[in-house]
Amino acid sequence: MLKDLNLVPFVSVENMMKLVHAIGIERFLRELAEHVEHDFTRWESFDKTPRVASHSKIGVIELMPTSDGTLYGFKYVNGHPGNTKSGRQTVTAFGLLAEVETGYPLLLTEMTILTALRTAATSAVAARYLARPGAKTMAIIGNGAQSEFQALAFKALLGVDRLRLFDIDSAATERCAANLAAFGFDITCCAAPEEAVEGADIVTTATADKQYATILTDNMVGAGLHVNAVGGDCPGKTELHRDILLRSDIFVEYPPQTRIEGEIQQLDDDHPVTELWQVITGTATGRRDERQITVFDSVGFATEDFSALRYIHAALKSHPYCEQLDLLADPDEPRDLFGMLLRAAPG
Repeated sequence: MLKDLNLVPFVSVENMMKLVHAIGIERFLRELAEHVEHDFTRWESFDKTPRVASHSKIGVIELMPTSDGTLYGFKYVNGHPGNTKSGRQTVTAFGLLAEVETGYPLLLTEMTILTALRTAATSAVAARYLARPGAKTMAIIGNGAQSEFQALAFKALLGVDRLRLFDIDSAATERCAANLAAFGFDITCCAAPEEAVEGADIVTTATADKQYATILTDNMVGAGLHVNAVGGDCPGKTELHRDILLRSDIFVEYPPQTRIEGEIQQLDDDHPVTELWQVITGTATGRRDERQITVFDSVGFATEDFSALRYIHAALKSHPYCEQLDLLADPDEPRDLFGMLLRAAPG
């Protein structure tokens, strides 16, 4: 007999933090990366569409849905760079996982922290195929909310142990360095982006401003570098000079979305790019040689959130950091929804 159909597991911010610590941050990132990578190997089984975006002059609100035919997931997410001025997060999110057979939700969860984790995990998965073997030094330009997650994901998956940090706000760099001090990195705080990229094998750009920007100029990108471009993720927002793209091999998640939102919005619509899932499945080549410049034009795609939701749903079986939310109406007689409402009348 079915019971408690009205209840849906809900992972609050507090419980998400407890879950991450119970598993361990680096182990969490490795296991999440395994789910992300696995779902890229079955890319063709997913419904795919560019995210539904509502843009304004000051930000964007988006819905990101996908399904593999058995499970359905979506994420609500915003991006408002000016929020920090009022003490708010630039990015906030929540998401839901449901079963396709009934349409009933299986999980509702915060995804502000989870999005930061899945973005970093996806970046590191891509870098395993695109960065030079043995890459150990990463520059991170833009030391905001995503930077520590990126550093720890690259450490957990690639063994990166040297960081070169730069932000136009030196306080952000100092905070990032302090947050990462206990994790075994050799950290250099840099006074300029040119200094940060010096000697780096990988450069991660993760700035927040919604504008056409040139965080990396062409002369800053030398042979063999892997560029993990995270910050450019909506129309009118870029971080790389166009000339870098013209002499790099570019890898993307979902071209119809990336051509609108990513660095490649600067290029012609038919400029060649390689899809990450093809590299992961071996149907396309990632890094060919030591001198190749690779760019992962990361804008974030719904399958990555699906992977994160799937991972959390599975993790709750052994780490039940959730509460049961009375989310669904469940009358004794499924067709008597109004009778259920009447019976709830006070007095």
